[in-house]
Amino acid sequence: MSHSTHHGVTLEDPYAWLRAENWREVMRTPSTLPADIAAFLNGENDYADAVMAPLSTLRDTLFAEMRGRIAETDWSVPTVDGEYAYGSDYVEGGEHPRLIRMARADGEMLSEGDALPDTEVLLDGNLEAADSGYFRLGGIAHAPDHKSIAWSADRAGAELFTLSIRDLSTGADTVLFEDVTPAATFAADGKTVFTVALDDNHRPCKVLARSPSTDVKTVYEEADPGFFVGVSRTLSGRFVVIDSHDHETSEAYLIDADDPLGEPRIIAERRPGEEYDIEHRGDQLFIRTNRDAEDFRIVSAPVATPGRDHWQDVVPHRPGTFIVSMNVFAGFLVWLERENALPRIMIRRLSDGDTHSIAFDEEAYALGMSEGYEFDTETLRFSYASMTTPTEVWDYNMATQERRLRKRQQIPSGHDPSQYVTRRLVARASDGAEVPVSLVHHASTPVDGSAPCLIYGYGAYGITIPAAFNANALSLVNRGVVYAIAHVRGGMDRGFDWYAHGRREHKENTFSDFVAATDHLIATGYAAPGKVAAQGGSAGGMLMGAIANRAGDRYGAIVAEVPFVDVLTTMLDDTLPLTPPEWPEWGDPIRDPEAFHRMKGYSPVDNVAAQSYPAILALAGVSDPRVTYWEPAKWVARLREHATNDPLIVLRTNMEAGHGGASGRFKRLEEVALVQAFILACVQPSASA
Repeated sequence: MSHSTHHGVTLEDPYAWLRAENWREVMRTPSTLPADIAAFLNGENDYADAVMAPLSTLRDTLFAEMRGRIAETDWSVPTVDGEYAYGSDYVEGGEHPRLIRMARADGEMLSEGDALPDTEVLLDGNLEAADSGYFRLGGIAHAPDHKSIAWSADRAGAELFTLSIRDLSTGADTVLFEDVTPAATFAADGKTVFTVALDDNHRPCKVLARSPSTDVKTVYEEADPGFFVGVSRTLSGRFVVIDSHDHETSEAYLIDADDPLGEPRIIAERRPGEEYDIEHRGDQLFIRTNRDAEDFRIVSAPVATPGRDHWQDVVPHRPGTFIVSMNVFAGFLVWLERENALPRIMIRRLSDGDTHSIAFDEEAYALGMSEGYEFDTETLRFSYASMTTPTEVWDYNMATQERRLRKRQQIPSGHDPSQYVTRRLVARASDGAEVPVSLVHHASTPVDGSAPCLIYGYGAYGITIPAAFNANALSLVNRGVVYAIAHVRGGMDRGFDWYAHGRREHKENTFSDFVAATDHLIATGYAAPGKVAAQGGSAGGMLMGAIANRAGDRYGAIVAEVPFVDVLTTMLDDTLPLTPPEWPEWGDPIRDPEAFHRMKGYSPVDNVAAQSYPAILALAGVSDPRVTYWEPAKWVARLREHATNDPLIVLRTNMEAGHGGASGRFKRLEEVALVQAFILACVQPSASA
């Protein structure tokens, strides 16, 4: 039994022993997990295998269905850059993509239904993964002179990447960096590569630069343990951008791409609560910022004098219309905005200010845009999907407003959108807030209160869960399950205010919003009482833990994937991965008594009580640096100890992977099939027979 006292309150943790003292080593080498802890996790896995054994046929069927919706040989729409077009493809049976390139003309012509032209394979993920139990391909960037690529890979699941540069004339790799983030950025010389190093607590903290013939140089180091660092390059190619930020404050620096080892130049010094990001065109910087603009605005400033005193409005702030991101091209400013939980793309011609939008008519849909590689272009690439429409990739001429469909997501086993119905509902929360709910169901599913339902939620970090196409969910929907997404507070679905009222002192809103969405689905006939399953992962897994404690009677099953459930203990330990950067999101319980008591009131592990609980499936990864494996392990142990109704509680820990679960496009489906079989067994037993 572990004891600790904070702000006059003594906390007891009978399962603290599940945290390995050598957890840093375990993340790199999972086999070093102490024997007693390994025995506990393996014992839980054995139990999971035993109780799920009767569902093996269903799992196999689900896996086969989901695999049948994936094109064995597939390709991404190539993106042009100079004389080449770069993309990726999959070979039959391949778990990992290959990076390919082709002649520019071939890449520009390639469209839906075409066979790939002659391509050059620059990197084959399947070959690289051959000797690894776990393999995740990270970022890949090609040099401006097209003579090399920088690529990274994680071989343990701990998100510790090794970054190499490959000479494309010989195929030879030179390792440049170890234990870095996946992204790589080239300087203008085509040799110098920038990346970000991780410290002992897994925090991205240093920008490093190196070429195959030079030593590593630290270009920038962040002293504040609560800040993360990133590095990128403006589309214009003129500058390398260093970004340092936490969840509510940011600061950026410029490095001349022609002088990669030069001194970084600050844009505007950090101010608490103010965020900004930048792009470049000519002698101007374009800056997306929340300064005096809760839902963000876009301003410009001279490259020579980029500070706040010189910021001039380009796209003024409009309360309730959240500016999500922006791209700047030679002739156009493009931004993605969201209003009332629906996105649209705005395009402004910079020569005369003429502005138009790209929007769609469905009740709920997802829209995204790609920056591409070229600055001086009239082509914008965007993607569109809805809960019934597979993802479509379009090229859009910003000058003529002509669209060209480049590719539609293939569903080899077949998909008829007319057989499905998608809706956007609005649930009223306990404080009157209107919570959007997106859903899809089969056209034959009755909306009379008899159908089972799966409702998904996240609600943290301002992340918006799009109403996008989910091919895997069709296996549930085709069996009569209504699949819904609750756009709860904590995301930015309805602007920054929606996020602000779902974090820190307002975190309770995330939980009550989800329950309100559940109740609304039942009240409107989209869900049957007692036949509702809930699902969430990571911070959404914390949401699952909270509703299990507070409203478990609403649900027949809860699935919590890598769930952040030991919130209070984790936020009290600043030696754990990523804890200091999380304080702006949740609060600092070490220094702030109010934050301590608030977290103590909702932290799932700390609020497990002697009461009835629904069936629960928890998934974990032993090398997970974001939600350490012992959080779900401790939660499950407490649930088993306190539940009064002997519910089915299952913990499955991947002993070779981390936060993202199994690697590979097919291997990952095994975990999805496990989850879906569990859900069906709990809320639609006839489908699992």
